[in-house]
Amino acid sequence: MKQFITENKIIIHPMVNLEKTGQNIKFLREEKGMSVQKLADFMEFEAVQAVYNWQSGRSLPSIENLKILSELFNKPMEEILVFDTI
Repeated sequence: MKQFITENKIIIHPMVNLEKTGQNIKFLREEKGMSVQKLADFMEFEAVQAVYNWQSGRSLPSIENLKILSELFNKPMEEILVFDTI
C-alpha cells in the first residue's frame, strides 16, 4: 500500500493482490459447485481463458464482470478482491 500525507491526513492507496484475488475467485467458484467451463458459460465467454487468467492472478475481472461475480457468489465486491495490507 502506498501512503500519502495531505492536509494532516494520511491517505492510503490499497493495492489489489492479483494472486490472492485469483485464489479467492477459485475458492468461491468451487464453493458454488461450478466448473471453470460453467462459470465461463455463465459469464457468456467464448472460452475459459479469462477465468483461468483470473484464477492464476494474471488478470482481474473488469468492473462489470466483478459485479456479475458479486451477484453470483452473493458477496460484495470487496470480499472478492483481496488487498495487500501494510
